[in-house]
Amino acid sequence: MTVITHNTQHTTHSVSHHVPGPLHATLLAGTVPLFLGALLTDITYFRSYHIQWSDFSSWLIAGGLVFCGLAIVFALVNLIRARHKTGRPLVYFLLLAATWVLGFINALQHAKDAWAIMPAGLVLSVIVAVLACAATWIGLTNLRDGGEA
Repeated sequence: MTVITHNTQHTTHSVSHHVPGPLHATLLAGTVPLFLGALLTDITYFRSYHIQWSDFSSWLIAGGLVFCGLAIVFALVNLIRARHKTGRPLVYFLLLAATWVLGFINALQHAKDAWAIMPAGLVLSVIVAVLACAATWIGLTNLRDGGEA
């Protein structure tokens, strides 16, 4: 009786995934409706001239900055833990940082009186909303520290 054994080797790839935890994902996903809401209220203010829409925008931007700032802390931890400091974790962190910085500038713009916030406030709200969507898109996908998706 002959026993034939096959010696097979399985190669495993060690790629660590930095998938956001529940709190990180909640904070990250919370930035989109807040900054998008600020954009929508800015559009409404631009069309109606009713000052309450500007006030709504200011509050929504403030909330977006809180959520985005806390998400940046998680993104920084993910970036520090990543073996390779380039690629998606870095892009994710930089997008969140750009979102927060431009959101802060937008908050300062919205601190002006009445119509003085337009059109710069509306333009900044568009940019911040797009950046928040992009950061959330990248952040909620599997972040690999190697750079490829």
